Amino acid sequence: MLAKIILLFLLGMVVLAFFGKLRFPGQARLEAAKCPRCGRYRIGKGPCGCGRKG
Repeated sequence: MLAKIILLFLLGMVVLAFFGKLRFPGQARLEAAKCPRCGRYRIGKGPCGCGRKG
C-alpha cells in the first residue's frame, strides 16, 4: 500500500514537470515587455523607470 502511494506521488510529480516545461501562449509578449537595461516589466508605452526608453 505504501509503495503504491509513493508510486502515485512520483507519477504526479512527473506529470507536473511536463506541464512546467510547456511554453504558454503570450509568454513571448511578456518577455518583450521587459526593459533591456534593467529587466523590469514596463507598463504602458512610456519609458522605463530606469530612464531608458527600452
